[in-house]
Amino acid sequence: MKRRDFLKTTVAASAAVGLSPLAKGFVPVHNWTGYDFGSGPVVKDRLYQGPFGCYKPEDFYGGWCFQSTQPGKQQINCCGMGMITYISGDYGAPKVAGEPLEKTIDDLFKFSLGTKMYIRPNWRHIMKKEGKLDFDDYWKITMEKSLEYGKRVGIRVMLNNPDILENALPDYVLKKVPLHKLKGEWKGDPKQPRFQHEHLQPEYNDYLIGYFEEMQNLLAEKYNGGPEIELVDTQHFGLWGEGHAWPYDGHNFGSRKQAEEAMMKIYEIQQNAWTKVPLCTNVQPDYNRVGHSAILDRSVRDGNWLRRDSILVQNECIEELSNRPAWVANFCEGAMIHGTSRDYPVDANGFPRGDVIMSHVKDLKANYYSLWTFHNINAASLADYYQKYPDMLDDLNRTIGFRVRPSWIWRSVDPDGYENLIFGMVNDGIAGVPGVLRLTVFNDEGTVNVGGCIDAGYPHPKGIREAMITLPKGVTAEKGDLKLKLEIEVKGVLHPVPVAAAHGVNPDGSLNIKRNIAD
Repeated sequence: MKRRDFLKTTVAASAAVGLSPLAKGFVPVHNWTGYDFGSGPVVKDRLYQGPFGCYKPEDFYGGWCFQSTQPGKQQINCCGMGMITYISGDYGAPKVAGEPLEKTIDDLFKFSLGTKMYIRPNWRHIMKKEGKLDFDDYWKITMEKSLEYGKRVGIRVMLNNPDILENALPDYVLKKVPLHKLKGEWKGDPKQPRFQHEHLQPEYNDYLIGYFEEMQNLLAEKYNGGPEIELVDTQHFGLWGEGHAWPYDGHNFGSRKQAEEAMMKIYEIQQNAWTKVPLCTNVQPDYNRVGHSAILDRSVRDGNWLRRDSILVQNECIEELSNRPAWVANFCEGAMIHGTSRDYPVDANGFPRGDVIMSHVKDLKANYYSLWTFHNINAASLADYYQKYPDMLDDLNRTIGFRVRPSWIWRSVDPDGYENLIFGMVNDGIAGVPGVLRLTVFNDEGTVNVGGCIDAGYPHPKGIREAMITLPKGVTAEKGDLKLKLEIEVKGVLHPVPVAAAHGVNPDGSLNIKRNIAD
């Protein structure tokens, strides 16, 4: 088996992100409001962002409004946000009676509200033998359709899945890895698989960690920085790989310190493999004391993102997500529909449960929301719910994530004859920009291409962020041939961001810079 020396810790990487001593082990519960997670992603080519004094003696850059924009209502498909259609959740491949698998998946891709997709396979679904990826058909079809439809995929490979009777681990791993029963029991409907077995947890011995590293490296070699993958959930201890084994107590390590060290190795394997793709860590509380709190803290400091798999739950998680740094994306998962019934459950006030969940997704300022019908994944159920209750879905589709545009563009000429454009960037979405936003002014001839970045997380949903770009000598915006394009930098990779304005937006998402305000 080809394995790295997983016992070596990445001390240099830890130092680079400014880890506090607490982040190396257990991190006590704390309010995230005002908490120091560091300065966020590095901002390269930082644009001047004010102040912009207009009158002497401080009239260095102030100008007159040259152009304004209004908020657009178009669907936005870019990195860092979107409605995510689920291909698989916990049961594996989606199944519709009498229908080929490819059609079932194709119909899910065609659901218009979804701009991203999500797949959550068990480890045995992507590897059958040591040293080689071997994907089940539903994974292969999903990745092919991703390229066809231009809808990127979020993934999680589960090491443990309580909703199936077979073990999530491949047979070759099970031969080397003992399984252990934790204290406690999980009672419920015995017709459901999750209540028919003991949820044995694997021992995180050298073999498991080594095999895990091999699997992650093989996946990253194929997909890291590629066009298919949007994000990768961090995968480690417990049920579904979320860092907990609730309602079972404790863990199967010799001590809490051993558990924390093993889980941090698991995290670092993923962080080292996925250098161009953000990891997404669940804010699940560290119920089993295995170091999940340290992984959560470390993940934020490493420029990764967050997720939550239930909305109407612990207040600890809600505080964390709602007060996260602006440059951290929030992926909210909540099933719109449970089971197969078309009689959708409602709360005491008559609101559909799916709509109640979505309203709270907005409260949490989410970047992503799951279009998920729980253990009955199919496009017909999504369409049926949307037909019956379109308002909340349409509203979330028009507001989720970040929707950025220059609400104002000011123009001024400095004493040396250089023209400056000052962009008053606004965010009509509900979330911050999960990375660094780059602004570029260009023309189709290629003779103009200037720009830079604003601070990480900006513009926020509240407030305006002003930034100035100086045009080359002799170039003026008055000709009307300049354009503004936006990109988001995440883990060193630039992704296009359509300008979310009502008018003047080109098919490539850029905005025509053209006077529409008189002097």
